[in-house]
Amino acid sequence: MQEHVKTVAVVGCGVIGASWASLFLSRGLNVIIFDPAEGAQEVFKKYLHGAWPALKACGTVEDAWAKNYNFVDNLESSLPEADFVQENGPERPEFKQQLMQTLDQYTRPGVVIASSSSGLPASGFIGRCQKDPSRVLVGHPFNPPHLVPLVEVVPHPGTNATTVSTAKDFYRFLRKKPILLRHEIPGFVANRLQAAINNEAYSLISRGIVSAEDLDTAVTSGPGLRWALTGPFVINSLGGGGGPNGFTQRIERLGPAIRGWEEDMLKHRFDWSEESVSVLKEEALKWLKSVDWDGINGKRDQMLLQLLEAKSRGSSRL
Repeated sequence: MQEHVKTVAVVGCGVIGASWASLFLSRGLNVIIFDPAEGAQEVFKKYLHGAWPALKACGTVEDAWAKNYNFVDNLESSLPEADFVQENGPERPEFKQQLMQTLDQYTRPGVVIASSSSGLPASGFIGRCQKDPSRVLVGHPFNPPHLVPLVEVVPHPGTNATTVSTAKDFYRFLRKKPILLRHEIPGFVANRLQAAINNEAYSLISRGIVSAEDLDTAVTSGPGLRWALTGPFVINSLGGGGGPNGFTQRIERLGPAIRGWEEDMLKHRFDWSEESVSVLKEEALKWLKSVDWDGINGKRDQMLLQLLEAKSRGSSRL
């Protein structure tokens, strides 16, 4: 259970690992960090310095906690200290299989090993785990993990129930919002939703229907505002008149039209051909070259904080 997690091992400290580590520190945990990349420790210090003000704005955080981490050179000798492991290695099956073998071999019995895998299910990288693969699962965050609440908890068929409940309890302790996938699926849930939206966006742009700038505006000034507050099912119900029956009424009223849109979308699905990708890149760069990238992460974080604060003042189950 959560009260037994005092020390977390962060394996891989790129953008996602650094964000996780910053969050763990802000919750008063001790963090062991392993990343063999040259200069990784200095990069993390810079990331933590930038993330800490936002984390302090999220709740009670003591500045002294920011020092409770230790970069280690030898992963194997440090793993026995860990009460929970968050792995953030490259999205390569063979690499993860070897890494998981090490994590499984050297962690104490019962310690949960969670992977931040973006789309590779755990069954694809537990093949070399001989000690206890039942305590391995995916704990996929959304970037940046130290602010965005979502975590997708994805067990493989052999993951035991205790591992699942321990992981969910731990993520809730971090003030995250874990969701449980009942079955493994490539890309999980949120990334598949993003992929579907992105494919249609790429298609619309490559076909000359809309500019990349206007497409981004269509999302941020339209459905994106609603998606931050209510998910598709509640939005559908509101569009059908509200209440539990609103969803049914919307399906009955708009179903045939929506089916027609979807058939057209499938017909013009972005095909990833060389020609289509070339047009997409050209159109995207016209917009992206005009974006003010200076301090964009900090500005994003501040807006996320304001949005999260606004949501916390409203209904928690909108």
